[in-house]
Amino acid sequence: MAVRIEKKIKGYAVVTPEDKAKDAVKADSVTRAQVEAELPVADVIQMHERIERPEVLIGSTYKIKSPLVEHAMYVTINDIVLNAGTDHEHRRPFEVFINSKSMEHFQWIVALTRIMSAVFRKGGDVTFLVEEMKAVFDPKGGYFKAGGVYMPSLVAELGMIMEDHLKSIGMMHDPEMSEHTRALIAEKRRAFEGRSKKNSDVVSAGEMGGAMGSSTADHAEDIEVTGDGASFPPSATMCHKCSTKALVLMDGCATCLNCGYSKCG
Repeated sequence: MAVRIEKKIKGYAVVTPEDKAKDAVKADSVTRAQVEAELPVADVIQMHERIERPEVLIGSTYKIKSPLVEHAMYVTINDIVLNAGTDHEHRRPFEVFINSKSMEHFQWIVALTRIMSAVFRKGGDVTFLVEEMKAVFDPKGGYFKAGGVYMPSLVAELGMIMEDHLKSIGMMHDPEMSEHTRALIAEKRRAFEGRSKKNSDVVSAGEMGGAMGSSTADHAEDIEVTGDGASFPPSATMCHKCSTKALVLMDGCATCLNCGYSKCG
């Protein structure tokens, strides 16, 4: 087909296959953008400070029994359910209350709960509060919870409770422990249990021997691990890695029966 040129030719260029491919990509991207613009957009509600408080909220209450306060403290964290009944449904913390008979810490408890609730309602990533609170240390010293977990302060235990709650609603997750580490911990526990059983047999034999048995019994005391290792020997010391009283001496090396940490590597 002939094309009549009515204007003066100022320049020319040959269309290459690469140029045709670029034009095709541009046309395809334009078409795709038009299709995506015409698709229905899901009305997903995200957490922000303009969301009004519903009449009813769901939540959980946690009990704190600390030697630092005379009476127990009850921490209630209420959650708001966003996008209920849809594929985007999720829970987010909305407010927190702390109740106790003890009035010693009333002022800072009220201030802390109001600030935390304000951060919750603002939305976004609120998990940073956990690390900030767990890093608070009491100048008078901390205490051990049931199970041998060390709490550096009362605020740190509140941070621990908040961490457990955020894990329960899916905002935080425990780091995955490798299979090698799990196998190592299981091996250490079995070795410790075997040594405990052996010492118990020595104690039994010593008791039959008379006075020497009573001397041996003093050294065999509380070296038992019950169940699957959830409770640890009272003679265990605190592990600096997981802050749990599960560090025992095995083969001349300090080993943690909770996280697998070993001073010898």
